[in-house]
Amino acid sequence: MIPDRDDIPQEHTWNMEYIYEDLSYWNADLQECSQKKDWPKKEAYEDQLEDPKIAKQLFDQVFSLERWIEKLYAYAHHRYDENLKNTDYKEAYIKVKHLHTEFQQATSWIRPAILSLDEETFLQLLESESLKDYKRILQSMERIRKHTLSEKEESLLALAQQPLSSLHMAFSALNNADLAFAPAIDRSGQERELSQSAYGRYLHSSDRELRKSAYENFLAEYAAHENTFTELLQGKVASHAYLARTRNFQNSLEAALYNNKIDTEVYHNLISTVKENIQALHKYVTLRKKVLGLDELRRYDLYVPLVHYNGFNMSYDEARATVVDSVSALGKEYQTTLRKGLYEERWVDVYENKNKRSGAYSGGCYDSYPYILLNFPVNGGTESLKDSGNLREVFTLAHESGHSMHTQKSRENQPFVDANYPIFVAEVASTLNEQLLLHNLLGKAESREEKAYLISYAIDSICGTLFRQTLFAEFELQLHEWVENGTPITPQLVRNEYQKLHEEYYGPDLVMDPLLGVECLRIPHFYYNFYVYQYATGISAALALWKEITKDAAAKDRYLTFLSSGGSKFPLELLELAGIDMRKKEPIASAIDHFSSLVEQLEALLETTDPVEPVH
Repeated sequence: MIPDRDDIPQEHTWNMEYIYEDLSYWNADLQECSQKKDWPKKEAYEDQLEDPKIAKQLFDQVFSLERWIEKLYAYAHHRYDENLKNTDYKEAYIKVKHLHTEFQQATSWIRPAILSLDEETFLQLLESESLKDYKRILQSMERIRKHTLSEKEESLLALAQQPLSSLHMAFSALNNADLAFAPAIDRSGQERELSQSAYGRYLHSSDRELRKSAYENFLAEYAAHENTFTELLQGKVASHAYLARTRNFQNSLEAALYNNKIDTEVYHNLISTVKENIQALHKYVTLRKKVLGLDELRRYDLYVPLVHYNGFNMSYDEARATVVDSVSALGKEYQTTLRKGLYEERWVDVYENKNKRSGAYSGGCYDSYPYILLNFPVNGGTESLKDSGNLREVFTLAHESGHSMHTQKSRENQPFVDANYPIFVAEVASTLNEQLLLHNLLGKAESREEKAYLISYAIDSICGTLFRQTLFAEFELQLHEWVENGTPITPQLVRNEYQKLHEEYYGPDLVMDPLLGVECLRIPHFYYNFYVYQYATGISAALALWKEITKDAAAKDRYLTFLSSGGSKFPLELLELAGIDMRKKEPIASAIDHFSSLVEQLEALLETTDPVEPVH
């Protein structure tokens, strides 16, 4: 039984009182912000921005307002996520979103106005001592400056954003609301309701008939709408190509990576390095087929756990103690800060409750703790708040703790304008903490079965994050190249390419079927404009850093410097502080070597123990 919000003990809820004592204090601050808001007026600044002191005054005003609104937003957003049916917090959330939109509209003139300055004047602002706190902001503008159009052209592009975004909205509506899946059938002949969320659960089931039925019925619905999905995907890719050409980029990839100063070679290097070492994945697929005892390994057999171990049970108290213990390699200060956050400062909203937002994330604002939302299970109701969670949930705590410690170190060491780190590096700290946890758990494992269970979990995590996301990245690149070359994108074309990539990545032991190629039509990330590759680069950097930290004390200090740097540099420069160069093959090759080592360990363990349930 899932408890009501009011039945969760306060010590297991996040400390929102740190931001505002209660909603009445929040409302008072919102009212003050709304009444005192002094949006910077274009006419008051536009003819004086060549003066560094005036430009500083403008930036000070804008970022002070942004910080204030961010604080209001964080409180309302997190309180609303506690209970999505709480009308008071929903109303607060809507109010602050409206205020934020008003702020964005009122300040939208600033970037074009600064970029309209002649190059000499702009460079003087960039080098001005008065604006040293905003140098990173100006450096970003300088890059954009080279691809900024006239005021009239920029206005037209701004107007185009809403209709272009409707393609993703149409995909979401079709994908999440309009599809009707036939029920899946399990081995006993019982019908199981099939939905987006249920599909993932069924693919992890030891019941092969259920996996097969879920896979076929799920993708059959996409096949029935493949013309519509293909047109939406082609339209979104074409919009990326249109915007890239309009801004005089060589291609869509360059345009997507340009603002973060990421070389396109980083993208190509990821794909080429993974494919050069793809035999590592082939070997695992062969092992998977052998362990499952299958004559033919199918797409729906790639997620079922190879090792079933019922001895891993942790309460939340045990989980957080283990996570804190696992980060000792990062030093006493790091460990003490995390312990204080998880125990004394109440960073975490721990347990599932009725109407709470699902999933997990790390959030907060510059003036708050780096809060963590979890949905640790409460099995049996409010009297069982110490009931055990599973391995995935313990790793989720480690993952989100990594994010939160990255955020904490950034906010402690960087001003507001430089505290938010870029997406490209966001998964490094979270993945490294997962690796530290795995190492800790393996050191405590008492049986070969438990070790096999942990290693199998780690292998599947790397499969999904490194290999699968790189496959996605290569497919996405091919989509854009087709559009840029004038090749019409048809359902058959995308099916064939997606299946061909699976043959290359997963090797000869994965049997292809006609429905496999349809899967690409359900992936929302293909609408995000070259986003998925960052999952693969992130885990590669994290695994390389973990290796260095375990053998070199100086590597730990470099890593902590990286965490403390927030967004004060461009992404590749931030990773270089930690000693990682993602332009090179080494971090990716090192991650694959680690994967291969895990596969060898698992194979050796499975030769002497039989923890696998029969496959039906």
